[in-house]
Amino acid sequence: MQILWVLMALAMFSMVLLPVFRRRRSGIQLVTPGDPDAADPANYGFLRQEELDIRMPGPDADLLNVLDVVQRTQDYRAASQLLAGTETEGETRWQRVQAFAGAAALELQQRPGGVSETPGGQWLRVWRAEAPKDAGGAAVHAEFLVQQAWRTSTPGSDDFRIIMEEARSACGDAALLSPGDPIPYIIELSVARGLGYSQPEFEKLWLKILDRSPSHMGAHLAALHYWCEKWHGSRETAYAFAEAAAARAPQGSLLAAMPLFAVFEHLPEVNLVRSFYQSEVVTKAVHGALYAVHAARPDDPMLAHVRHLLVCFLVRGERWSEAMDQLVRVDGHVGALPWTLSPDPASDYAIYRALAVAGYEANGGSPATLSH
Repeated sequence: MQILWVLMALAMFSMVLLPVFRRRRSGIQLVTPGDPDAADPANYGFLRQEELDIRMPGPDADLLNVLDVVQRTQDYRAASQLLAGTETEGETRWQRVQAFAGAAALELQQRPGGVSETPGGQWLRVWRAEAPKDAGGAAVHAEFLVQQAWRTSTPGSDDFRIIMEEARSACGDAALLSPGDPIPYIIELSVARGLGYSQPEFEKLWLKILDRSPSHMGAHLAALHYWCEKWHGSRETAYAFAEAAAARAPQGSLLAAMPLFAVFEHLPEVNLVRSFYQSEVVTKAVHGALYAVHAARPDDPMLAHVRHLLVCFLVRGERWSEAMDQLVRVDGHVGALPWTLSPDPASDYAIYRALAVAGYEANGGSPATLSH
């Protein structure tokens, strides 16, 4: 209970979450640790904060098993086989490419190497050297370079541009090895944002993706960043892009949730308007995302991404029961927005989860009334 108390105290001082604690009708109050009225997320079967997996948004047992083998043995072949057997156009392949690249980047950060030490991520270098025609390895290498640029350099600096130019070349190599594969072009979307492609250049790149996988959710999310106000577009452009994607979304597609991601990308740094999360634009975007998750296939790899963002908005909007409905479906993995923007994703997620539980119980909810 001490951990929960600390988390709730931290949230109390957050300008974003402050309205939650000012709420009158729900009767949410801070109580002392150990108080019988204290809300405990563990009562709902939620994992402890230290057990949360920050690597992925949702479960992928095959990926986790292969990552364990690769990192334990430093042999890339299991990763190569997994990607070779993963559908080229699907969301799963894109997530696995990101995961392998991220694992290599994190290894290198933890073990940069030296005179007597092999640098982390050596298995990726061996992969590219021993299997230069492997399309999966080429894609992972390109994504690795992109992640390295964002992790280690400042956008606009010479170092950043040098790494991004190398990533652009790597994307081209990967595309040649797998002509129908959208992933090299999806990776290049991040390069386009970092290097500041002109809008005609970006649109030409975007058309290549639409030709290969027009409903790819991961690609749309990557493209949305480019069109945002903080990069190369505007709030209006980003909203228009997201709403157009939602309007043409096929039945069961999570593209219907795109407006919620556009709203998230343009949230005010400090929100002093208590009713902001009940406003028309936010409510409409939340309802679109709720419709999307209800209509989506249960095994859609992007489903967890949408559910995590919904948790954020539903808690801020004081829609406790709906937030709990999402939490019971994603708890355990927190490698998704908005948590990944934090230096400690598990902690941020746990704060929102504690708030959801407290609000749910303050309005008469209990583990017995929550459907799983």
